[in-house]
Amino acid sequence: MRVHVVSDVHGNSRDLAAAGEGADALVCLGDLVLFLDYADHSRGIFPDLFGAANAAALVELRTARRFEEARALGRRLWGELDAAGASRESVIEGAVRRQYAELFAAFPTPTYATYGNVDIPRLWPEYARSGTTVLDGQRVEIGGRVFGFVGGGLTSPMRTPYEISDEEYAAKIEAVGEVDVLCTHIPPDVPELCYDTVARRFERGSAALLHAIRTTRPRYSLFGHVHQPLARRVRIEGTECVNVGHFNATGTPYVLQW
Repeated sequence: MRVHVVSDVHGNSRDLAAAGEGADALVCLGDLVLFLDYADHSRGIFPDLFGAANAAALVELRTARRFEEARALGRRLWGELDAAGASRESVIEGAVRRQYAELFAAFPTPTYATYGNVDIPRLWPEYARSGTTVLDGQRVEIGGRVFGFVGGGLTSPMRTPYEISDEEYAAKIEAVGEVDVLCTHIPPDVPELCYDTVARRFERGSAALLHAIRTTRPRYSLFGHVHQPLARRVRIEGTECVNVGHFNATGTPYVLQW
């Protein structure tokens, strides 16, 4: 059995269309939407609306953890757009819908997917075709192994679209229970898995996920979210914890075989 796993696609529909080649199934751990590319400030919804210079300024402020200044810049730019007669919500949703139409069409059959923190879950049922199974706080058997899926991120200063409370996240982890492969968007709360060496900050990892790994001992814990982690793999007792990579940048899926 061969399963390919991707995460943090962020608009890379070209490589996504080939990600399932040679695999029995594709697993996607979310963040399909590209709002702002920290490496290329000309790509994404934000620069499409406000230009690469403003995108670069926003990245600089966020990287320096000057979140209030970053929000002030965003408020000014969105205010100018509102004054021109366009609402923030409708403009963003329209852009996300265009990306989703292209990305979901690129998924091979079968695909098993969960949400990332920048995704908009309520839109997924409109774009998930036959052959794409969306799971969140749920389990599925793939090739004789049980995979559990938990999507989204935890609340953070970034205020991305699908952030939930620690309690809600922990409830979804508990609902999944014992599995062979635990698939999440965010990592367990382990410093070397949560620190992004380029953004120079810790992303939020889940203590509930770490607890589940220690108590239920899945074969694998697979996740994304942190684009350039200090460590891509950490072994916790019997569990191999693997950041499957920033697919937008690499275009290469992680391969799981048994």
